[in-house]
Amino acid sequence: MEKILNIAVMLAGPDEEYQSNIISGINRFARENEVNISYFAAFGGMLASKSFDIGEYSIYNLVDFTRFDGVLLMENTICDRQIKENIVDRVRKAGIPAVVIDNDEYQDMYDIRIDNNSAMEEIVYHVIKEHGAKVINFISGPLSNPEARDRYDAFLKVMSKCDLEVDQRRVFFGEFRSHDGKQAVEEFAESGMPLPDAFICANDAMALTAVSTLQKLGYKVPEDVIVTGFDYTFNARNFCPALTSVKRPLFTSGYKACSIIYDILNGGKPKKSTILEAYPVFSESCGCTEESPDDYRDFKKKIYHNTESSHANISMLNRLTARLAETETSEEHINVIGDFIEELDCEKFCLCLTEDWQEAYSIPDISGDGCSSYSRFISAPLIWDKGERRSKGYFPSYYMYPEELATGGNISYFMPLHFRERCQGYYIITNGDFPTSSLLCHTLTMAISNSIENIRKLFHLNKAMDELNRIYVIDPLCNIYNRNGFITHADDMYKDCVKKKSRIMLSFVDMDGLKFINDNYGHNEGDFAIQRLAGIINECCEKSAICARFGGDEFVIFDTNATEGSPEALARRINAKLESINAIIKKPYTLSASVGSVLAVPGDSDTLYSLIKQADDQMYEIKKKKKNSRRSEKTT
Repeated sequence: MEKILNIAVMLAGPDEEYQSNIISGINRFARENEVNISYFAAFGGMLASKSFDIGEYSIYNLVDFTRFDGVLLMENTICDRQIKENIVDRVRKAGIPAVVIDNDEYQDMYDIRIDNNSAMEEIVYHVIKEHGAKVINFISGPLSNPEARDRYDAFLKVMSKCDLEVDQRRVFFGEFRSHDGKQAVEEFAESGMPLPDAFICANDAMALTAVSTLQKLGYKVPEDVIVTGFDYTFNARNFCPALTSVKRPLFTSGYKACSIIYDILNGGKPKKSTILEAYPVFSESCGCTEESPDDYRDFKKKIYHNTESSHANISMLNRLTARLAETETSEEHINVIGDFIEELDCEKFCLCLTEDWQEAYSIPDISGDGCSSYSRFISAPLIWDKGERRSKGYFPSYYMYPEELATGGNISYFMPLHFRERCQGYYIITNGDFPTSSLLCHTLTMAISNSIENIRKLFHLNKAMDELNRIYVIDPLCNIYNRNGFITHADDMYKDCVKKKSRIMLSFVDMDGLKFINDNYGHNEGDFAIQRLAGIINECCEKSAICARFGGDEFVIFDTNATEGSPEALARRINAKLESINAIIKKPYTLSASVGSVLAVPGDSDTLYSLIKQADDQMYEIKKKKKNSRRSEKTT
């Protein structure tokens, strides 16, 4: 049997158009050639939360590269440089072939790139020469990203050749995220500087929000200001105005990257570097109309499909969130998630949780790369496989999959589950496009993560409540009921006896000589004596009885199934146990107690307290007789 190849792909933001187009190419090749692809994807750098990013990036620490045959690195989508460097170092140590997409920094790895420089230079030249722009703002990606650096360098090069000044106040460095375009325009508007002739943006996502923000501020594009993008995305070419951009063969890039790895693993020797061409598309946002948008009928179909899909996903998420909010146990929580998996339109879904996900919150283990780490073992409480549900107990986290893939051509997406920086686990969607086709994948992930945290908190809240209840009703020294516990439990028992006209026995037990023990041997010895007596009383109780520490050295027993001889039998048992323990512990004092009991069939006019008072009186009569007996012995 021919070996099934397994390739890992590292990326962030799988639902963005740049990434999803490359993913489409990778997936096409993988399915054609029966290759298994495992995407490890995060949504880091999107919510301006450091602790959230630590949790998101934890998914990269899950990967054991030695269990893969090769890896594709879309590390240009990951904002954090330290995270990227850690991934690259681990790939090198694993010794597996790697192809880096849109980055040629790693000389020991294969790379496939799209020529950013030439196309960006053409865009800048066009805006300057054809449209007369002289004052230009530039909205860049992070310079730690090679693509962003290439596009920024191309901008600087053309500005220099055209003898135009680059005012650094007019340059904004973002993270290639859509909100960066909005922020760039808003910060510029607050600066008070005159409107530039053009905003040149390093990608379409930032360009589109820049246009929208300019329009909200009352500016027209391109009449008042030109805006250009880069990537020629669906939204960019069908926007109003259609965006001047750069068309790049992203699908081809993904397909070719996967084919390079496949070629290497099958003994081939592909070129170290592959460069694909890109070209500018001049459209309405710069004042040109050379390029037409997508076919109107196809555009309408796609917009309707996207709208319908979004509405369905929003409805699903709202229903899921509402149902999850009603769950109180992890079992209920798992069942609710399982009920909704079919709506994700995938073949298989695995919910994997760390072995410590339910433990009390503590500072998580943050590795040297700034990520939190997974526990050594993972469980899969939910495996949804084509409608059938099962689970798997603990397996080593480096397995990643709870069940080994038996066939080729499978596409799996690993998404992190976490609360702030604390790892909870991850889920795997296999053979489903939800992570790339829906803008709500991140929302789904957060909904599941937050619900897991709610279950964890509820678990510990219930534990705390149980402990508080226990403390409220249990005497901490004697580990039997205290006064509150006795009254709470005995009251219902007493009412039932009144209703059934059952005979009951109430006994009051008082330790003899506790003051003598405390005064002569200390309070620790006094506590020891009280504990021993409490243990004896508990042992001497019938199954139908409960006992409690009623005060300092006072105890009460309530028996709902007493007979005429029960008081004497109880006293004999207690005294025999006391005699036995005195022989064992051999203390310089003697443990003894006085027991008074009342037998009664309680009526409507009787109360529990009145019978306790009668038993107390009986006990004092017995104690008084003991004292008189000791006095007469001394006199004699």
